[in-house]
Amino acid sequence: MNEHQHKEHSLLAADFNRNEPRVNWHDETLWWVRQKRDRMAWTLPEWEALREAASCIKHNVLGNLHDYLVEFERNAQQNGAVVHWAANAEEHNRIVLQLLREQGVKRMVKSKSMLTEECHLNPFLAENGIEVIDTDLGERIVQLAKEPPSHIVLPCIHKKKEEIGELFHEHLGTPAGNADPQFLTAAARQHLRKEFIQSRVAITGVNFAVAETGEMVVCTNEGNADMGAHLADVHIACMGIEKIIPKRHHLGVFLRLLARSATGQPITTYSSHFRKPKAGQQLHIVLVDNGRSRQLDRDDFRNSLKCIRCGACMNTCPVYRRSGGHSYHNAIAGPIGAILAPNLDMKEYADLPFASTLCGSCSNVCPVKIDIHQQLYKWRQVIVQEGHSKPAKAASMHAMNMVLSRPGLYKAAGGAGRWVMRAMPAVVNNKLNPWYKQREMPEAPKQSFADWYKKNRSK
Repeated sequence: MNEHQHKEHSLLAADFNRNEPRVNWHDETLWWVRQKRDRMAWTLPEWEALREAASCIKHNVLGNLHDYLVEFERNAQQNGAVVHWAANAEEHNRIVLQLLREQGVKRMVKSKSMLTEECHLNPFLAENGIEVIDTDLGERIVQLAKEPPSHIVLPCIHKKKEEIGELFHEHLGTPAGNADPQFLTAAARQHLRKEFIQSRVAITGVNFAVAETGEMVVCTNEGNADMGAHLADVHIACMGIEKIIPKRHHLGVFLRLLARSATGQPITTYSSHFRKPKAGQQLHIVLVDNGRSRQLDRDDFRNSLKCIRCGACMNTCPVYRRSGGHSYHNAIAGPIGAILAPNLDMKEYADLPFASTLCGSCSNVCPVKIDIHQQLYKWRQVIVQEGHSKPAKAASMHAMNMVLSRPGLYKAAGGAGRWVMRAMPAVVNNKLNPWYKQREMPEAPKQSFADWYKKNRSK
């Protein structure tokens, strides 16, 4: 759990919005990444065909997940890997802790893994006397800041280089006031090199797991997953069960989509295949459910398990861009996180599906064609039906339903509202009106549309 989980999205977004220059910079930076994605997609005439192919492959996986998982386990074991099954986050964390205790380590390296963030592995291991060193540069920055990542691909997108310079000065001993990105990156590289060399155990995430061959593919731009896994005696790969794809040749579809969607690159710098442990090394694969089977059983939401964690929906979402990743108080932020989180805990995350304009931009850019905005709308219905919406909101919706379903009452309410806005504007132009907090109230019309239509329909 992190400190942000005690507030709802709207309150956390309000905290983020107090620093308007940061909000504008965050918004513009993520939109720039979205534009890079567009330019890269437009270079491929077959872009939409690739999206459709990826969606269909994932649809097949979700319909036959049990068979593919068993096939993957069998082939991975034949390759020399040890496969573990975890029903939930607690089991995942216990399995990893047991493997670390068997090696007698108190410090180890980990490359970026949103699954381990979802399972809160780092704080769990810290409570058990084991220090985790995140080796992805962005992840290491937020780790030094004692913060969770705010984006699944760009973990420290909310921080400016000057803040990173201060962090490095405090923790790595770099000169005060030096915020040159090239210098800071070199300092981080030097700092992490000794961690790679000294660490006997390395944890990585998994981008894709191939049922046909029992291999895993990890995509990075820094090579940190390779450094950790190749130098360590024990490689622990942690993956959600939905990361399976059927055959090796399917990788061509997903690798062409992933980096283009995430960062606007044609492909990640490193797309590393892990199949067999090298001589003297152990390879452990932890397959994690943690609510995925439950989501698979929800017809309206199962398509969310197609997600390949590219972050494109975050980069385009107007709400995410102007509220920041931490406002979602969940390991995975943005539109896709707002679909996945209520599946884990509907009451805890009941606010997240409402953190959306339902504009549909997320669905338009999703490389596996998840109907994200439609699922957000469906979650709202489920949350209200299950009684997890705020009492005040439920009461206001009931009142609105009563007014909108009675034409006479609707007409009277409209007339009263127009009169109040003209004669007593202070009643609505105040901080008690959420709309007024961010916008000027519109000028009240002189007549309703119904009155105008009645007067002009014969003309």
